[in-house]
Amino acid sequence: MIVEVVLLFFGTIFAFWLSAICGGGASLILIPILNLLLPASVVPFSLTIGTFTSSVSRIAVFKKHINWKIFFWFVPFSIPAVLIGAYLIKYINPNYLQLIVAFFLIANVPQLFKKVKNDETDEKASPKYVLAIIGFLAGFVSGITGAIGLLFNRFYLKFGLKKEEIVATRAANEVFLHLIKLVIYISLGLYSNLALWLGLAIAVATIISSYTVKYILPYLSENLFRKIGYGAMVVAGITLLIGTSDKIIQQDKLGVTIAKSESIISWRSTDFVIEFAFDDGLEIERPIHPKELPNHLKTKYDSLKDHYDVIHLEKVFTFRNEPSYEFYCYKDNQLTKFES
Repeated sequence: MIVEVVLLFFGTIFAFWLSAICGGGASLILIPILNLLLPASVVPFSLTIGTFTSSVSRIAVFKKHINWKIFFWFVPFSIPAVLIGAYLIKYINPNYLQLIVAFFLIANVPQLFKKVKNDETDEKASPKYVLAIIGFLAGFVSGITGAIGLLFNRFYLKFGLKKEEIVATRAANEVFLHLIKLVIYISLGLYSNLALWLGLAIAVATIISSYTVKYILPYLSENLFRKIGYGAMVVAGITLLIGTSDKIIQQDKLGVTIAKSESIISWRSTDFVIEFAFDDGLEIERPIHPKELPNHLKTKYDSLKDHYDVIHLEKVFTFRNEPSYEFYCYKDNQLTKFES
C-alpha cells in the first residue's frame, strides 16, 4: 500500500503538470492508479478532491491572469447545468455521451497543422451568449461524465488567451463545478475513509504541482503550448474512444457478423441485418413483434401461427421503396419463408 501511495503522490504531481500544460487529462493518468487502491464507485470522489484543490491552488498562483469576462459568463450557466447532468446520470448511459466527446476531441486533428495566426481569435469577436452556451455545456457534460478539462480546452485556445490566462481562467471556471460534485458524491454515499485520505494525498500533490508549474510555463512558447493542448485532446479522444467502445460492446452486447452477402449487427437484444444483392440492392432487416405488423398482415400472421411451431418476423427497408415484411415459419425444423 505504501508503494502505491508514493506512486500516486508523484504520479499526481506529474499528471497535473501535464494538465496545466495540455489543458487537462490528469485523470487519464490517475484513474488506473486509483483503481488499484479503491472500488470504482469511490474513485471519482478522490479524483474530485484533487481537481478541486488543484483549481484552488492554481487560482492562488495565477489569480492576476484570470479573464473575468469569461468567468462571469461561464460560471452562472455551468452551475445549474452540472446539477441537471448529475441528476440525469440515473437515466442516461454516460458511455454514449463519452463516445460523442471522443469524436469531438479527435476532430481537433486539423488544428495540429494550422498556423498560429489561424488559431488565434480575438475574444471580442465572439458574442457573450457563446460564453453562456459553453458554460452550460461544460457543466452538463461534467455532471454526467465527471470530466470537462480537455473537451473545452479548444474553447479557451480559440479565444486567444495566453497560456497563463488559460490555466487561471479554467481553474476559476471549474472550481465551483468540482465543489458541487463533491457535495453530490457525499450525499449519494459515494465515498469512503480510504478514498478521503487518498484524495487528501492527491490534494497535497496538486498544490505542489500548481506552485511549481509556474516555473515551467515560461519555457514554453505560445505556439508550442497550443500544439501540446490540441495534441493532448486528440490523444485523449483516441484513448476515450477505445475504452468507451469496449464498454459499450460488453454492456450492450454489440457485435458484427459477416457471412456471404449479409452483415448482422447485434445491439442489446436486437439484430440488424444488412444484406446486399445485385438484384435487390442494399437491404436493412430488423426483427419485429407481431404487434408492429400492419393490420392486413396481422390477419395473415394469425392464420399462419396455428400451422407452424415458430414464426419470426422481419421488417425490410430498401432505398426509395416502402418497407416490406418477411415471415420465417418453422415446422419440424423446416423453414418456409413468406414475403409481403
